[in-house]
Amino acid sequence: MQRPSLRTISHLDIRRLSEEASQIPRLRKNLNVHPEMNDPVQRLFNAMEPGTYVRAHRHARENGWELMICLHGSFSVLTFDDHGQVLERTDLDSASHIRAVEIPAHTWHTVVVHDAGTVMFEVKPGPYSPIEDKDFAVWSPRETHENALLAVRWFADAGPGDRPCWLGESRTNSLKLSKI
Repeated sequence: MQRPSLRTISHLDIRRLSEEASQIPRLRKNLNVHPEMNDPVQRLFNAMEPGTYVRAHRHARENGWELMICLHGSFSVLTFDDHGQVLERTDLDSASHIRAVEIPAHTWHTVVVHDAGTVMFEVKPGPYSPIEDKDFAVWSPRETHENALLAVRWFADAGPGDRPCWLGESRTNSLKLSKI
């Protein structure tokens, strides 16, 4: 019986992934390490550029946790209550002391990218099912909506206690968004 070969991902593979992410409209691209979408453990490199929009969402299942590790660059993870108020903000940076965050199941969250060439490694339970994977926050603009980039700018500066300005009163940011 032949043993499976080790799979390696090189610095060049990560650099290529990052370059590809910078060239596509979504400004992010992933490289799956898991062999198939129904794998019980999803493992992926996610290259992201400033301006990419990650709509606020949660993984609404008991094993819906998510681990994010900053390999290069910097990004922030924001968590929210059910009404869009920021509960926590964790800034991750490959050159500082906070390199990883684990997001509990059922937690509304988003990611905002600060540096070009940012790459995270992500681990979460599978299998992946596009229908069941994410529950999007109704207060967060759709990815294709004209206000998505304005939301990215709001996420970049939002902190605990802030509420998206398009939902009413906001403590720190006055961006105005039309209907989401």
